[in-house]
Amino acid sequence: MKNLIEEIAKALVDTPEEVAVNAVEGEQMTVIELRVAPSDLGKIIGKQGRTARSIRTILGCAGIKLNRRFTLEILE
Repeated sequence: MKNLIEEIAKALVDTPEEVAVNAVEGEQMTVIELRVAPSDLGKIIGKQGRTARSIRTILGCAGIKLNRRFTLEILE
């Protein structure tokens, strides 16, 4: 799942070498932390949060298939 978010983020930003993804495992949920360059933060969030919401939807659908809950945190 970490690789999926990393590939999506690298495709969206101008500086893909600054993309960092970290997965924090919990008992019932896994938190995926996404960190990008400050100049690319708007591209990840999108207008009115649409891009971030779309990434979270993809993450949720993939999580259903794996029988696991995932949440995305976009860090500044």
